[in-house]
Amino acid sequence: MEFTRDLVRSEAADYRAENPFYPVEQEQLETLPRAFETDAFGWRDAAWVVRWYYRRFLGTYPDAERRAAEERFQENEFDAVRAAIADAVDATAGPERDATAAIDTLTALDGVDVPVATGFLMFFAPQEFVVLGPREWTVLYDAGELAKPYPPAPTASDYETYLDRCRSIATTTDCELWMVHRALWRLSAATTDQ
Repeated sequence: MEFTRDLVRSEAADYRAENPFYPVEQEQLETLPRAFETDAFGWRDAAWVVRWYYRRFLGTYPDAERRAAEERFQENEFDAVRAAIADAVDATAGPERDATAAIDTLTALDGVDVPVATGFLMFFAPQEFVVLGPREWTVLYDAGELAKPYPPAPTASDYETYLDRCRSIATTTDCELWMVHRALWRLSAATTDQ
């Protein structure tokens, strides 16, 4: 598969028209980056990112795993969540945009693994980061854009590889990363159930 501008834009438009989460995702992409950057967020904002990561699968993510992760996140002290988010925002805000440092900080929280941490990164700076998941990765792997299948436990290094490919597609197609994500999600419907 070749990722052309027309393909990415068409699939992203279909996502916008058909995905029930699109309106709330778009709203959060407009409000959460500033809230996280200025430390003007509450518990619900942080917990929303964790819930969104799992619930965007629309029931195909195993319910017991989803609930367990959400419950583990709820066990964190809000001060610890606030500090981790502040440190992660700082790591991604400078010229180096250190995703690995941000991921390391976020994954110290209960209920946050690398994929969930990348969800936070996307809501910190959607123009710079995109969420990692099995569906999106599989589309890139099947298209020959990634060398290995989705790992059982993705690492920060795996994310950097994935992010580089997404950024390359965004640059080549002259599309935003959020648009590339939406296109990959739509294209994944034919390749994987999760």
